[in-house]
Amino acid sequence: MGWLARHEQTLLGILRIVAGLLFLEHGLQKVAGFPPMPAAMAAAIPHAMMPIIITAGVIELVGGALITLGLLTRIAAFICSGEMAAAYFLGHMARGGFFPSVNGGDAAILFCFVFLFLASAGPGAFAISRSAKV
Repeated sequence: MGWLARHEQTLLGILRIVAGLLFLEHGLQKVAGFPPMPAAMAAAIPHAMMPIIITAGVIELVGGALITLGLLTRIAAFICSGEMAAAYFLGHMARGGFFPSVNGGDAAILFCFVFLFLASAGPGAFAISRSAKV
């Protein structure tokens, strides 16, 4: 689709902003309790896991903000990708086996690979930092 190629950087920037905002929301949910977590989801988190959940929330909050703004995008996206890989293998698989449709890990897998792509491709359009290196 050659006609779409001229919009590559714009679409990459839009992907970055949308993924960053969604990730930021997950961080806000864990750190600030907004939007409120569904009761069943909150009840499924063992109390001993709360320090890990809060740490993940901080990574999601800060990483999501940096990715949304396009500031240090490659570094932030790489860290967030790793966090999502860990979340899938340590959290989702432990809860419900390998298959994402069973263990609820669909979003973790998508975030992992979208952020890995952003770490490789860079921020695209509308970014504060347009450096090819970060």
